[in-house]
Amino acid sequence: MHKQPVSPLPSWVPEEACRYLDHTEAGQSIRQLARSAGCHPSTVLRQVRRIETRRDDPLVDGALHSLAASHYGILEGPMRYDAPLDPMPNRALAFEQDATKVLRDLCHRGAVLAVADGMEKAVVVRETELDAARKTVVTRSLAEALALRDWISCANLGRLSRYHITSSGRSAVSSMMAAAENRARTAAVGGFSEAQPQFASQRSMNSRGSHKPRRVRYGLAESPLESLARLYDRDGKPFLSAGLVSAGERLREDFELAQIGDHLALNQNQFSVEQCGATLLSSSATVAKKRATAALNQLGAGLSDIALRCCCHLEGLEAAERQLGWSARSGKVVLRIALLQLKSHYDALSGSDNLIG
Repeated sequence: MHKQPVSPLPSWVPEEACRYLDHTEAGQSIRQLARSAGCHPSTVLRQVRRIETRRDDPLVDGALHSLAASHYGILEGPMRYDAPLDPMPNRALAFEQDATKVLRDLCHRGAVLAVADGMEKAVVVRETELDAARKTVVTRSLAEALALRDWISCANLGRLSRYHITSSGRSAVSSMMAAAENRARTAAVGGFSEAQPQFASQRSMNSRGSHKPRRVRYGLAESPLESLARLYDRDGKPFLSAGLVSAGERLREDFELAQIGDHLALNQNQFSVEQCGATLLSSSATVAKKRATAALNQLGAGLSDIALRCCCHLEGLEAAERQLGWSARSGKVVLRIALLQLKSHYDALSGSDNLIG
């Protein structure tokens, strides 16, 4: 007797797990699943056996149990866990965002996801340079989904299991962060057909005296420099040191202050500030613009392009490589060289200021 699923499985469930549940819960044979998938029955059999072996992991077993209860109706009563086991399509993006946050924390050196038997919450613990330990609470349903996706694994299971991120988990978090960056860039820029109505609506809104909508500068929760600062080289040292990140942030601050000064120069009548205050701010902005221009000129043509895009405009490395016509994964190396020269430039300025003082 075959049972039909009550509702379709969520999009994050792996294909192997879907076939395993169709075989164990819906009663479909291996040959039926292979015929539907267009592959050999031995392939489906190996997938089913692999999932069955992984049920020794309590998180994998809990995820399969919840999926069977909610989508095949084998248990009575409400399901044990809520999101991300919600099959609604609008939960796919929320699951991706939650998974990205947890996997990013697990990418740090020494970070583990601790799960205790019978507890409805898990916790990500990692050592930091500033604090003794930093903790992030994770719902057990999300931890089960990550384990089922094979993004986290535990070598020694016990009453308190410690999970580490896998190589597939690191690849997944990079792909999800790149997808989030592309969505943010598409939403900020938009197509030609979308840009014209937005421009017209903003112009009519300003003519009525309403506030102009602010342009979102930050598409992600972190800048490209912060993302690179989490990487480590072959020697185990951070790819970007704190001094290099500070140099990039210093260039961005001067760039932002210069942008504010240009805006004030064009629209002083829109601000309710005194003339002396506007003059002081304009003077500070002019000095900041000179500092930013001098720093970019010091870098030169190639290095200044990547520094301006990633440090000032907060443009992602993939987008910057496409715009500049560079090969893949070459932008982070060039950006590091640019930050090294930028730090040397600022160190030289600080040394000259001390001599003058």
